[in-house]
This record gives sequence, C-alpha cells and structure tokens, in this order.
Amino acid sequence: MRKNGTRFAAAAALLVVCGWLAFSATSTADMEIQKQAKAAGVDAKNCQYCHTVAMPKKENAAKELNDCGKWLVDQKAAKKADKVDGAWAKDCPKK
Repeated sequence: MRKNGTRFAAAAALLVVCGWLAFSATSTADMEIQKQAKAAGVDAKNCQYCHTVAMPKKENAAKELNDCGKWLVDQKAAKKADKVDGAWAKDCPKK
C-alpha cells in the first residue's frame, strides 16, 4: 500500500512540474517588453499595441494578440529567441 502512495505522489509531482513548464512559456508578455519598445522609440502607450484588449490576462494573453503581437511571436520563433524583445516592435508592420 505504501508503494502505491509513493508512486501516486511522484506522478502527481511530475504532472505539476510538467504543467507549470508548459503553461509558463505560453504567456511571456510583460511590462518589460513595453519598456523595451518605448526605449527603441516605439509609441507603445499600453498593452493594446500588441494585444486586442487593454489589460490581457496571463492565461489569455496568447489568444488576445493583434497583428503586431502575432508578428512579434513569429519573430520570436524565427529568431529562436527565448523571449520577445520589445525593440523588434519598431519593425512591426503596424496599421
């Protein structure tokens, strides 16, 4: 009986860690990206520069991207970067 409990605990811990790793990478938007964009001369006044809503929730941030936000995510993949660099927004084909 003790062996089954140990296996269950190990499986539950592994599931939590895998879930945390999977979902932590999905939403990488933060205020640092906006600061980088402003430092590069981009007129990013709020989150709607890249998102469709004024204050995206972390769990929905990837679903609420406008064309510029989608372009930035594509650039992240193309450059094989760990995170979006706000300075890339100056090259975004915005409106």
